[in-house]
Formats: sequence, C-alpha cells, structure tokens
Amino acid sequence: MKKLFLFACLMGMAASFGQTKKNGTIFQEHPAITTVNSMTEAFVAGDSEKVGSYLHEDFRGYNGSDPNKDAEGSTKEQFMNQVNFWKNNISYLSIEPSPGAYPDALEYKDGQIWVQTWNHLRGVHNTTGVKIDVPVHRMYRFKDGKIDMMVSYHNERVYWEIGQSFEDRENGTIYNHHDNINSVRRLMHAFEHGDMETAYSFFDENCRFNNLEMARGESLSLDEVKSRNQEMMDNFEINSIDVVGYPDYLEYDLRDGKTVQSWWNIRLTRKSDKKKIVMPALYIHDFNDDGKIIRSSAYVSSKWLD
Repeated sequence: MKKLFLFACLMGMAASFGQTKKNGTIFQEHPAITTVNSMTEAFVAGDSEKVGSYLHEDFRGYNGSDPNKDAEGSTKEQFMNQVNFWKNNISYLSIEPSPGAYPDALEYKDGQIWVQTWNHLRGVHNTTGVKIDVPVHRMYRFKDGKIDMMVSYHNERVYWEIGQSFEDRENGTIYNHHDNINSVRRLMHAFEHGDMETAYSFFDENCRFNNLEMARGESLSLDEVKSRNQEMMDNFEINSIDVVGYPDYLEYDLRDGKTVQSWWNIRLTRKSDKKKIVMPALYIHDFNDDGKIIRSSAYVSSKWLD
C-alpha cells in the first residue's frame, strides 16, 4: 500500500511539473530589439533628440532597485536631459552587451512587447576621474512601436563615489613615528641579525603573506614563509638591511585600517659565488588592535637574486 501511495504521489508531481502554458514567444531578432539598440547608440553618442524619437510621449524610466513604492519615474523630457548630462560629464562612454549576452524580445499573447538587455556600462567621470564599470540589466516596454517604459537594474554605488569626490575628505592620519613603525624596524633588523624567533614574534599566528610574484588571491601562512625564508638563508648571507627614507604608519578612518609601509635596501652575499646583491624592497604590513601583523605584502623581485 505504501509503495502504491508513493507511486501515486510521484506521478502527481510529474504531472504538475509537466504542465506548461505558453504565453508568447521570445525572439532573438525583432524590430523592437533594433529600436532599443538604436536608442542606446544614440544615447552613447549624446544625441538627445534622436533618443527622444524612440520614446513614446507617455515614457517613464524607473530604477528597478528603488524601494520607493511611490516613485513616478523619469519623463521623456527628463530622460533626454540625462543624455545631455552623460554627454557633458562622462568620457569614453560605452554601453555594450556583456560577454555571452544578447537582447531578447518577448512578444506576449495579449500583444504586449518587452525587450530585455544585459549590457556593460563603462565610462570615466570628467571631474573626479571615477571609473564607471558596471553591468546593467534593462527592460523596455513598447507602445505603438515606441518605448513607453524602461526599468533599469544596476549597482549605483559608483554614483555615490562620484558625489563624495567633489569635496576634500580626510581618511585618517599619517605618522612618521609610531609603535607599529617601531615593530617593523625591529623585525627587519632581527632578520638582519638572524634572530628569527624575535622577527616572527611580531606576526599574528594567522598572518597571511603575499608578494608581487604570486597569483592574485594566493597567500602563504606563517609556517610556509618560515620555510621559504630558511631556504633563502641557506643560500644567501644578509650583510645589512637599510631603511630608505622613512616608514609611514597610516591609521585609516575607513574600515579602521592600520598599515605601515616601509622601503628598504637588502644587502646580500650569495654563498655559492660570493656575489654582492642590493635588493630594493617595499613592505606593507597591516596590524590588528593588539599590535600584531595580520597581513604582509612584499613588493620584491626575485630577479635581483639571479
């Protein structure tokens, strides 16, 4: 009986999933797509009058991510003014299909036509230099052969950045003397004198290490760095580690960052042939609230060791 009941349930599910109801047709080529593409090209070209020629008099443009339930959208005139704004304020403007994407025209049984696009919006704001590089999904509804509604979905944080960039804003304090600078100097000179225990004591046990020769996103653990450093010590003698200029400690307001950046000349002798090497290095060390280094980035080229 249980098997019969289970079989009946499965058949019922199959029947429910198998039921479909066609409500129109999707087109890859359609006059409405041509209209949207032409309007987009005119927008990029900054031709507001031509853009307006593709819009219905009742046109409304909406931000699909706007939570305002009473939003009335932009009118045809307002949208045409936006064309002029982008023309006058954005350089290198382009709106191109995202990789692998193409527009669709949806023609419903009731005669309603929509076009949806997946594009990439790019440009540079003239005054602030902020780069615009965002994916944009838009839906266009047609009435009497013209666009009477546009709904746009994209991340608008870049516009916030543009707005913030019109004023000078501080983001923390730079120090040329600080206890975190002292820690970096002490660890570098501990390395110079072969005192590895002291040098590694300045790092948090979960510290991650990277350098400019590593692939993006890769990092090493403290134990892995210890092993690599030992290999180097086996092949090279450290003669001196000399600071270049002076270290900076940057205490950021944004995200409460604590960073020391320092420049050094690392003077080495290769043990195999006694070749003298002076290797320039930039280190960026990020600290936690306990004064331990939690991230270390080394801008050093191993080519100096060849």
